[in-house]
Parts: sequence; C-alpha cells; structure tokens
Amino acid sequence: MAWTHPWLRVRLNVFVATYLYSQLMLPSQDEPTRRDFLKAASAAVSGAALGVMPAPAAASAPRASRVRLGIASYSLRYFPRPQAIAMLRTLGASYVNIKSNHLAYDASPQEFADARDAFASANLHVVGGGTITFDDDTDAGVNRYFAYARSAGMPLIVAACAPAVLPRIERYAKQYDIKIAIHNHGPEDKFYPSPYDVLKHVRGMDARMGLCIDVGHTVRTGTDVVAAIRDAGSRLHDLHLKDLRDLRDVKSQCVVGEGAIPIVDILQQLSNMHFAGCANLEYEIDEQNPLPGMQRSMAYLRGALAGIDAFTKRK
Repeated sequence: MAWTHPWLRVRLNVFVATYLYSQLMLPSQDEPTRRDFLKAASAAVSGAALGVMPAPAAASAPRASRVRLGIASYSLRYFPRPQAIAMLRTLGASYVNIKSNHLAYDASPQEFADARDAFASANLHVVGGGTITFDDDTDAGVNRYFAYARSAGMPLIVAACAPAVLPRIERYAKQYDIKIAIHNHGPEDKFYPSPYDVLKHVRGMDARMGLCIDVGHTVRTGTDVVAAIRDAGSRLHDLHLKDLRDLRDVKSQCVVGEGAIPIVDILQQLSNMHFAGCANLEYEIDEQNPLPGMQRSMAYLRGALAGIDAFTKRK
C-alpha cells in the first residue's frame, strides 16, 4: 500500500493530529480534562493511522514533544503584561520569550520581582528575551542588557547587533553565562539577512554564541530554511515560527499552516536533531486582535508535533 511509505505515514499522522487540535478550542490550564482528552484522541487516531493500537488508558500521560513550543510575547505587544499573560494562558503556553513591552529595560528591582512572579504564577517558563538591539559598543552599553536579562530571569537573549560588537557581547555572555541568539532579519538586514550570515561570525566563538533563525525572514532570502536549521546544529539556540503565503513578501504573513513555509519539515528537522532551544511562535499580524489567529497557529503546530512524535515513537 502507498500509505505504508514513511513519508506518507508521517504526513497522514500530521494531518490527523492537526485536524483534532484545530477542531477543538485550545484548552486553558484550568481545563485538564479537556486537555487530556485532546492528547488522548490525538495519540489514538495517530496510532490508528500507523496501523497500531494506542496504549491502554491506564498508561501514563503522553510524553512531551521533543520540540518545546513557546510564544514570543512580541506577538502581544499592544497589550499590557497582565492581559498578555492571560492571553498566553488561554493559548495553553508553557514557554515565553519576553519583549521589553512586557518588562521595561529600566524596571526597578521590585518591578523585576513582580514580573518574575507574574510569569511563574501563570506557569510560564521564561526562555529568553528580545529581540534586544546592542547598538552601543561599550562595556556600559552591552552590560546594561545582560544585567537586564539576569534581573528578568532570562537564560537567553535574542539579539541584533553589528558584527563589530560580537566580541564584546561574547565576553559578557561568558561572564553572565547567558546565551546569545543573533536574529536574522531577511533581505533588509545589512548584517545578517540569512542564518548563514550569522553562522560565519559565531562559528568560532564561545558555545553560548549562536543564532535565532526566523523562518519567515529566512525564506525571503531564498535560503532553504530546513537546511539552514540542520547546518546551524548546536549553534541554533532559538527559533521564530511564522508563515507566509508568498515566500518573498514580508506582508503576506498568515496563520501558521495556511502559507507556503514548510512548517512540518521544519518541525521534523528540529525533532530529528533534538533541538534543545525553544521554537517560539512570533505572530506579527492582527495586532489589535491576535488571539484567534494565534490559537489556530498553535493548534496547527501542536497537531503537527503530535503527528511527528507519534510517528517517531512507532519507528
């Protein structure tokens, strides 16, 4: 049968799992029964697609995906932190990358403490901050943002900077033991249009120095984004997920799964390489009402990962 081909089987699992996620409202963290049902249904139907029976109901809950899926709070930049956190809870998020809109660079010690408590109380794990632009190549200018990250509890900074600033940033990355993920910004970026432009600068630096691949900006340069992820290897510290209807048009961003970016192939590559960072949804459209599109995007991503993980566990 044609459906026994591995490529087709994983695509069938992705389709089935994605359908289940997209047909039900995403659960909040106050709805464990619904969430457990969704996981169980996804696993059961994915197993059926593979021709195997799911584990008995008495088995432990499904294992977490190999790929950690989070949200860049920049997606909610027009909402104050309390409302943004409530929206993240609605999305069922566990991981968040914080933008300065939700925690100012010049926050007081008490404000930092309040922000850390607010995210922790919502069961949100802070995986990083940014994008932060290092535009002052001085000790004071670079130290400022590392001190900010430490106060905010950020283990990673998604960064933008000129190549000349990288040696100083590297020194502070070692001092603070905070990872740096240089963000590529597509054809308009005079320093790092493509992930390969970051790689050539950081490849010989301390292991904390790496990159954040923005899949949307990457495909706009004509770069094979899946190959770039593979080639980045352990230097890939963070990833921004989005989708485009037109791979050359930055204004064609859409709900993830409705565009032309090879999202499933990206997630498969991340899974294959046991990506240790976080793949964060960066939803930049529908600024005043982003939640519906973000829900659909997260449903697609979770469904795709469920399908990939189900196939991987049966191989």
